[in-house]
Amino acid sequence: MYATFKPAVQSFVMPENVARAQFPGAHLVVTYKGGRVIYAEGDSVDKCYQVCVGAVRVYGLISDGRRQVVSFHLAGETFGFEAASKHRFFAEAIAETRIIAFARRPIQEHSPELLALALDGMKRAQEHLLVIGRQCAVERVAAFLMDLSDRLGGVRQIRLPMSRQDIADYLALTIETVSRAMTELKERKVIALRHVRTVDIIKPDALRSLCHQAALQS
Repeated sequence: MYATFKPAVQSFVMPENVARAQFPGAHLVVTYKGGRVIYAEGDSVDKCYQVCVGAVRVYGLISDGRRQVVSFHLAGETFGFEAASKHRFFAEAIAETRIIAFARRPIQEHSPELLALALDGMKRAQEHLLVIGRQCAVERVAAFLMDLSDRLGGVRQIRLPMSRQDIADYLALTIETVSRAMTELKERKVIALRHVRTVDIIKPDALRSLCHQAALQS
């Protein structure tokens, strides 16, 4: 029963030495308050970043001024890799976030590690396209929650660092549609909502089944 359910919780914290071991050499540790821009569209691509504590959203602005979130990065994940010399997107701390910045040129000398990270980023971008290509909002939200759970080691309780507006901008939905989809998953007893930003996955197999069915239909 839900009353006795005690899921593992992800804290969005990673020891700094994990990141430093991945890219030896000069680095800079910086803490950003929530909402602070880490880099902006048009800035030079002279650094790569790894989240140590907190979470980051990467987004672009559409011609009509709307925002499209293209990725979220959690503790231990890297971002800021682009083929061009200028950034095409904005990166922003969601809440207070500590990141480690590495100079791009020394990293390029570690080509196997760089290639692995670039391929991982490409894989996530492809998966995101599959998610937003699904017609059903419930399937999109289910896929989003399942992806977060997998990235956090299969945890059953997710404390969302991002707002529902962030999720809506990521899934190409309205905030009202995201809320309705969350409510529907709750009514199906697939998830429970302890708080607007705390989601318990009660039936992980059912949640994953929704994602699998949507993938077969796409």
